[in-house]
Amino acid sequence: MRALLVIFIAIFSVVSSKAQILQPAKLTAGNSVTSAKVGDEIDLIFKAQIDPQWYIYSLGFDEDCGPIPMIITLDKHPSFELVGSVVAINDKAKHDKIFDCDVRIFEGTGEFRQKIKILSNDLVLKGTYEGQVCSETEGKCVLFDGDLAFGKIAVTGKNITSSKAQISVDNKTVDNSKEIATVIDTTVASVVPAKTFSTNITGPILDESLVNQEAQQQSFWLFFALAFVAGLAALLTPCVFPMIPMTVSFFTGQGNSKFKALMYGFFIIAIYTLIGAALAPLMGPETANHLSTEWIPNLIFFAVFIVFGLSFLGLFEITLPSSVVNAADRQADKGGLIGIFFMAFTIVLVSFSCTGPIVGSILVSSAGGEFIKPIVGMFGFSLAFAIPFTLFAFFPGWLSSLPKSGGWLNSVKVVLGFLEIALAFKFLSIADQAFHWGILDREVNIAIWIVIGLLIGAYLMRWFLLPGDTGKDAEDKRIGIPRLSLAIITFTFVVYLIPGMWGAPLKALAGYLPPLYTHDFNLLKVTQSSNETCDEPKYADFLHLPHGLKGYFDYKQALACARQQNKPLFIDFTGHGCTNCREMEAVVWSDPQVLERLQNDYVIVALYVDDKTELPESEWYTSTYDNKVKKTIGKQNADLQITNLKNNAQPFYVLLGTDEKVLVAPYGYDKSVEDFVKFLDEGKEKFSTKAQ
Repeated sequence: MRALLVIFIAIFSVVSSKAQILQPAKLTAGNSVTSAKVGDEIDLIFKAQIDPQWYIYSLGFDEDCGPIPMIITLDKHPSFELVGSVVAINDKAKHDKIFDCDVRIFEGTGEFRQKIKILSNDLVLKGTYEGQVCSETEGKCVLFDGDLAFGKIAVTGKNITSSKAQISVDNKTVDNSKEIATVIDTTVASVVPAKTFSTNITGPILDESLVNQEAQQQSFWLFFALAFVAGLAALLTPCVFPMIPMTVSFFTGQGNSKFKALMYGFFIIAIYTLIGAALAPLMGPETANHLSTEWIPNLIFFAVFIVFGLSFLGLFEITLPSSVVNAADRQADKGGLIGIFFMAFTIVLVSFSCTGPIVGSILVSSAGGEFIKPIVGMFGFSLAFAIPFTLFAFFPGWLSSLPKSGGWLNSVKVVLGFLEIALAFKFLSIADQAFHWGILDREVNIAIWIVIGLLIGAYLMRWFLLPGDTGKDAEDKRIGIPRLSLAIITFTFVVYLIPGMWGAPLKALAGYLPPLYTHDFNLLKVTQSSNETCDEPKYADFLHLPHGLKGYFDYKQALACARQQNKPLFIDFTGHGCTNCREMEAVVWSDPQVLERLQNDYVIVALYVDDKTELPESEWYTSTYDNKVKKTIGKQNADLQITNLKNNAQPFYVLLGTDEKVLVAPYGYDKSVEDFVKFLDEGKEKFSTKAQ
């Protein structure tokens, strides 16, 4: 068993490791022919290779919507002229819920085509591309660009003169010769700079240990622990608990009973873990795409949890066909390891009516985009489930210390049913927030939890009975100390929830409740101090911060103000087309706890990595990362993030001291208000410590 755990940890470590610089998409150029004549019209083909669970934006949608469409630019040359504009081949429509507009995308692979007319036999083709690739699974958007290299085309025939001069600019055709001159200067310079620019720029200094710390935080141990607890809870159900002494008696008195008991526990773990491995592809990243954005999967999961909960309450029973159970039981009569395996398989099948809803809940909860997560959940559940069978087989004398079966087992099942129903509203909340239905605002969710908590407490106090409560335990109104203790804990939780009806943040439940901005009865007003800037922010006429926050859009200007005010700097690497950035601002930044800290404790700078505003030539520089000239606000901000912080995904939040050293591990896409508040508080504390 220890060896199995070591193997599992090793697999988990490999899967969890992630590179910081993402390159999920690339565009390559090709030709439809290898030979042609002057005057022929040919297609240039541009093929995109996109990593699984990522997509690129195509063409043919409103550019003012937000996301960035693909831009393919060909350097002008007298050897050809454009015929029409770039065309996307077989892209598909998608509704962007954050920007509330329709876009077009490619997944897996994509293809664009541009028709040209050949004007001379010395055909010269060069170009560049720029686009945006996003992943709802990863919660990230990345800009990608590069140069286009074309294959050789053998051209024959007499040169002809173009009837018009053209060049593709952002996939539009320009026919005015005066406009062309300006365009040529800017596009060609991006490939062959006319001059060399300074590479000396300042920027954040990242301690590599902070990167390691960030990676260590991305683990499945919490989910493993929750699944382990669920396995322990499954042992206390009426279908499983009575099976422990019956199963242990099978090994007692047999030769080599301890080895058989060990293999019995191993097979239980193996069966459940294999179930998780088999379902992992179904519960992986593709499911997560729908889970985070679509209403149908979330409503299905909501219904599944409700059905499981009602089953535990006694409305009906979920069972497997008896023929399946009987067939496995007959195989268990065989000797050797095969018999032990089928005995373990039989206990899995027999206990399904009680463990099925719990296992199903674990698998549904693991549909978050990680291939390993269902395996982690099932391993944790089965480990807890198998330990008692194995231990009691090793030490059969312990059986006398077990409590007798009775009505208390059904009580455990009922409490689990109430918890299943309460957790079901988490999935309904996801769909409600994504589509702004307004049917499950924060106070409604809290009210439902209060009612369910009161019902659990009342049931534990025996104030009412359910169909499964029969026998002496149902007639006896006396309750034991353990049951009374659970009732006290439940009522205490209800009391904790009540202030949330009037706007209390309930930080312990921040990740499970709808965000505070959905709360209609927020009577607890948060006093917010106004943060002042040191001078007029550059680019403030077209760049903005959410929620009325004041700050900067230029790194150097913001750093100067942070030094003047002696405050740490909050850097927000964002983008106009970054859907996850908007979601973080709407869900996390809107929380009064976060707003208060951003306003009072930090100087804020939002660095847009996709802004196309071209800077004066004196501010251009050549990147030390890719040796390309960075001319625009977006290109320089993206280069700052990649070169200094070894990261190119957005959203990406960095806390900086006045010495430009990163204070704590950077923060990515994570909608937990509690975690974001902790991130801000740790940065402020680290800054104060360094100042002292």
